[in-house]
Order: sequence, then structure tokens, then C-alpha cells
Amino acid sequence: MQVLYKSTRGKEETVTASMAILKGLSEDGGLFVPTAVPKLDIPMEHLSKMTYQETAYEVMSRFLTDFTEEELKDCIARAYDSKFDTNEIAPLHKADQAYFLELFHGATIAFKDMALSILPHLMTTAAQKNHVKNEIVILTATSGDTGKAAMAGFADVPGTKIIVFYPKHGVSPIQEKQMVTQKGNNTYVVGITGNFDDAQTAVKKMFNDQQLAQELDSAGYQFSSANSINIGRLVPQIVYYVYAYGKLVKSGEIQSGDKINVVVPTGNFGNILAAYYAKEMGLPIGKLICASNENKVLFDFFRTGTYDRKREFILTTSPSMDILISSNLERLIYRLTGENAQQCAELMKALSEGGEYTISEEMKKGLGDFYGNFCSEGETREAISATWYGSGYVIDPHTAVAAGVYQKYLRDTEDRTPTVIASTASPYKFTRSVMDAISDRYQGLDDFALCDALSALSGVQIPKAVEEIRTAPVLHDTVVDAQDMPDTVKKILGIC
Repeated sequence: MQVLYKSTRGKEETVTASMAILKGLSEDGGLFVPTAVPKLDIPMEHLSKMTYQETAYEVMSRFLTDFTEEELKDCIARAYDSKFDTNEIAPLHKADQAYFLELFHGATIAFKDMALSILPHLMTTAAQKNHVKNEIVILTATSGDTGKAAMAGFADVPGTKIIVFYPKHGVSPIQEKQMVTQKGNNTYVVGITGNFDDAQTAVKKMFNDQQLAQELDSAGYQFSSANSINIGRLVPQIVYYVYAYGKLVKSGEIQSGDKINVVVPTGNFGNILAAYYAKEMGLPIGKLICASNENKVLFDFFRTGTYDRKREFILTTSPSMDILISSNLERLIYRLTGENAQQCAELMKALSEGGEYTISEEMKKGLGDFYGNFCSEGETREAISATWYGSGYVIDPHTAVAAGVYQKYLRDTEDRTPTVIASTASPYKFTRSVMDAISDRYQGLDDFALCDALSALSGVQIPKAVEEIRTAPVLHDTVVDAQDMPDTVKKILGIC
């Protein structure tokens, strides 16, 4: 069956998967969603024996139906190769009553690598399929991980440029060093004096600026997105939930058809939405457990039905989740409205203009698949400590938020369904927070000395991604105010 894509906000035309990937965002500001979620029509007996690459093809070919088998398999082979430090790509580690799905074995040691390793290949293939002549400008806001992973994927890819904006004082030192040392003649990194939401809002505004689009087109450019709003980011994320289930079946931890729960540390809502789509495809997922940090806008939404971004923005030790506008939630809202694009557009307009919206009682009934909770900073530290001292397993603060929320879920429900926790970043990316949680005797060490201490403690080798930036020179040092982002883009592209 052919799967086409439409906007969440009412633009009636449908587009192919390749065109949705190229556009990133619909002209009406909406997000592309499949006209129907395809079914996972392959026996789990077969899936459980597949490699990650084989699983990726089976899942992605159901969504990206205008890619040929040869095109898609080529993209997959280029993406999931020696850039990952394990042949499994996404191994499972059993600890603390759960299965941690390690999504941080790629080039930038964060889960964003899982999708951003393949997106450049999907995008350049899509450009060829659609006879695109313009150079593609990837415009991205990052809360810490997307930017580096996107740049690593797109660096020196012909026919593309990538411009990344990040909150100057809202990422970890390792995250920032990874970004500002990025090589590649087509990569540009800009710090902003605001927060992630400021950057994301400005990027969305540029995507919807028709005058800017005309200026770019005249200069031979067009925008596309590497954020999780791009369907080319979302579809590859579905793969690892299917793969994890297959591995649990293969190892005998569960039987085919048994339900599992999934816990996801959540900021922009893309990663947990991918698990939701996996469930919609037919993967036996019971509860989708949405874990928030102290910026608990999603917890409050699941509790009350009101999404309210009018609150203090809190900088936490899990910065990739320091988000008040969870863009991918729009795709779920669209499903909850019964795919009523006008109603979805009205709710998004209310969020944009008034800072909040409230869903109907009927829509609330559709949230039954989800459980939401949050961890305070203290609880996050406790989760890191408890997992280390209880299981000898080191987790980063984002994964710790998920682990802490899972313990709350167990206390609230006593539901002992086998549970997969999405482990979204290497502890080496947040060594100060991790080591402070384990012991107070590491205070005073710099971030790289902390990496050495973590390696000595855990016996886990320091990732190449960290070793490479130890002495790497800073190549990007531009910092601007959020309102100056459009002018900065024009300056970079030489069209001001």
C-alpha cells in the first residue's frame, strides 16, 4: 500500500514520503503525518532473527513507499555502519528491573544519531527523485544533541548546508564542545542568548516566511529541517522499538505477542511519538510512559488536558529535555481530534498566541495509552545513584529521569509488565552530573578529567566522540540574539 503524507493543519494536498522529507514542514505550518499508519505485517518470529539493518528496512519500507528497495537499503547501509561502536547498533542492557535500550552508540553518543545518521541519505535521495536543483539548507534548533548529530550526518554532504542554533548557556560543556569543534565546509553553528524554545520558535517562523523563501529560491537555496518535526527523523526512530521487542523475544525474556511497556525521557515528544506509532503499527506495547524533568509541561498536560507553556523555564541537568513547546505533540493532538485539521490548527494557534490550549473530554479519552510523570533534580540524582549502586550500571541524567519516573509508575500501578527504558545519551556526555550523583569526591575535576574518572569507575571505555574533542580547536564562535537569527542565516548564505 502506498503511504502519502498530509498536514496536521488543513492543507488538503497529500505528498509523497520523499517530498515530505524534503519540505520538513508544510506550507501552512503543520507537520506531515501519514494518511494511514501501515501495519507491521511480518511475523515476529522472522523479525526477532533480523539484524538492525534488516529490521530498519522492514519498518521504514512500510512508511517510505516511494523509495525503491535499492534506494532504501543503500541509505540504511550507509547510515548504520562502523560509525556505531557496536554491531547491534542499539543493544539492550538489563538492570534495575528493566531493559535499557542503549541508543547512544553512534558518532555523537546520543539517540539523535539513530535517525540523523540516515536522514542526510534519505534527503539527498529524495532531492534526486524530485529533481531538486536548489541547494538544501538544513535549518535546525537544538537543545543539545540534535545539532551535533545533524552536523555529523550532513558534514560535507554535496548539495547541502546546515545551520544550527543552540542556547549558549543551556547545554552541557561536552555538548557545546562537540558542536563548536564541528568540521565541514558546509556546517555553521550559532549560539543564541535565549533558550531552546526561543531558537525553535524563530526557526519555525523562518520556515513559514514566504518572503524569505523567495529570497532563498532566487539565490538557489531552499530550507529543510533536521529537527524531529521532519518525518524523515521520526520514521527511523520507530525502528528501534521494533528491534528491541524482537531482541527480547529472541533472548526468551518475553514470548511473541506479550506486551511490553516503554519509558521515554521526553522533551520535544518525537521519541515517544515514534513508540506510539510502533504501537499503532501493531507492536504489542502496553503503556507509553512519558518522563519529564522539572520543565514538566507534558506531565501537566497528561494530568489536566491543558497544555500551558506560560511558566518559568528551568535549566536542569537534563538539558535536552529543557523544552516548554513540545512540537511533536501536535501529531498526537491531530490524532486525538479524529484527524480534524481545522480543530488541530485552532489549538496550535491558541498555543502560539495565548500560550496554552485545553483539549476536550473526548480527546482526553485518547490519552489512555500514556502515563506521565516527572523527576525533580534531586530525584534525578537519586536515580543515577540508585542504578549505579544497585546494578553497577551508569546512566546519564536524561535516562535517569526515565528510570526515576518508571519507579514512580511501579509504585502507582504495581504493573510488572516487562519494560524497555529508552537510554538516550551516554553518561560521558554529562559526566559532571553523573559523577556528582555517584560521589562528592570528584568535585574540582574538569569535564575531561571526570571522563577519565568515570572510565576508571565503570570499566567502560571513553567513547571516541569524547576523545576527539579533548584538544579539538573551536571553529564556531558566533553568538546572536534570537531576533537576529534570520539576518544571521542570510549572512551565512550571502544573500543579505
